Amino acid sequence: MEKVNINTEYITLGQMLKITDIISSGGMAKWFLSEHEINVNGEPDNRRGRKLYSNDKIEVIGFGEYQIFQAD
Repeated sequence: MEKVNINTEYITLGQMLKITDIISSGGMAKWFLSEHEINVNGEPDNRRGRKLYSNDKIEVIGFGEYQIFQAD
């Protein structure tokens, strides 16, 4: 599981996809989410604005698993 460190209270699912280099630009998020299966904390979710907080676990099928961590 890959760690994703954030400096804010939360990031959106679309931002997480860009930070992890799954997509190359924020504009690709809507398309990517409509074409790929993503689970947030074990439940399917495809909202690019979904807020991800520290300790949330994201599984992008075919790409990997990620966990959000609050940077100190």
